Amino acid sequence: MSARRSTAASLLTLAVAVAVLTGCSQKKDDKSSADAVQVTASDSACEVSRTTFPAGHVSIEVQNKGSKSTEVYVYAAGDKIVTERENIGPGTKATIAAEIKAGEYEVACKPGMVGDGIRQKITVTGDASAAAGATDPRLTAAVDSYRKYAQEQADATIPVVQQFADAVKAGDLATAKSLFAASRVGWERTEPVAESFGDIDPKTDTREDGLEPGQEWTGWHKLEKSLWADGAITDADKKLADQLVADLKDWQTKVPTAEITATSMANGAKELLDEVATGKVTGEEDRYSHTDLSDFAANVEGAKYAYELLKPVAAEKDAELSKTLDGEFAALQTLLAKYKQADATYTSYDKVTETERKAFSDAVNALAEPLSKLAAAVVVK
Repeated sequence: MSARRSTAASLLTLAVAVAVLTGCSQKKDDKSSADAVQVTASDSACEVSRTTFPAGHVSIEVQNKGSKSTEVYVYAAGDKIVTERENIGPGTKATIAAEIKAGEYEVACKPGMVGDGIRQKITVTGDASAAAGATDPRLTAAVDSYRKYAQEQADATIPVVQQFADAVKAGDLATAKSLFAASRVGWERTEPVAESFGDIDPKTDTREDGLEPGQEWTGWHKLEKSLWADGAITDADKKLADQLVADLKDWQTKVPTAEITATSMANGAKELLDEVATGKVTGEEDRYSHTDLSDFAANVEGAKYAYELLKPVAAEKDAELSKTLDGEFAALQTLLAKYKQADATYTSYDKVTETERKAFSDAVNALAEPLSKLAAAVVVK
């Protein structure tokens, strides 16, 4: 779950022109800040500056005044995620660019990044399409292509998950282990889409220390613990294997209904880097199997795919940002490639030294910072 930034400059020959343009730019920046929805998070509160605002492109400026890292979500009915930002450290700020349709929502701040959060109801008014203004046809095409990609990843996941489940049910420990990482690749590439459906992610991809009070532990990581830590498959595990397949088929059928926009694609790319920073680099995600680098690579691949689709517009609006992202994606993927084995698996993460993990962390942070600015670079104004 996981960080972002960029710059640009112009040189004009006439001092008068400089003054005029600087003045206009300042007014535009002031208006942007004035129009933003301010969220002040603390360890015990989630204050929203406006609980009613127009649909369309919305800038949410978050300030964490608490002592713990926090997450901020905008939820639709059924806790369907509209937009989110994780890992907002104590005393830090973050800006979320999003497209929000008219309707009733809740803003949730999650101090400590756990629980249902401290919530504030909001109302978004008017017609989103009218409020958003003209749509760049390149972004429309990008959204269509990304939806197709998300569906392809879900479709490709199901047969591998079924093989994994069949091995579990047959009590075939070795085969189940060999299929575990492969069964997660499509999910990890498009996890922000899967997470947007609310209940599917908790059922399939929750770690034991991420369980909410009263939540039954199901999904990949429960089976991972049985396979590696316990070294045995129980009758309960065999039932969980069938449940995992059913839950992921639910995800597969829901992909066509996902709310996907250019800004959600950009924010989703950043979320995938957050996933890497908080779970994969630390070794917490796949703590029993140590297949973290497989998930890591899939997260990066998914983030890069979304970026490449948005790049024509982002590069036109902010060429320096695009250049930086190209370089940082290439650097991170080059680093990952060093750990890829001949059979397409990755080095077991418990064999990766602390120095090497630090190199991964530095590379992820170097990419996450500019990636956080991608959403703003594709907003049509």
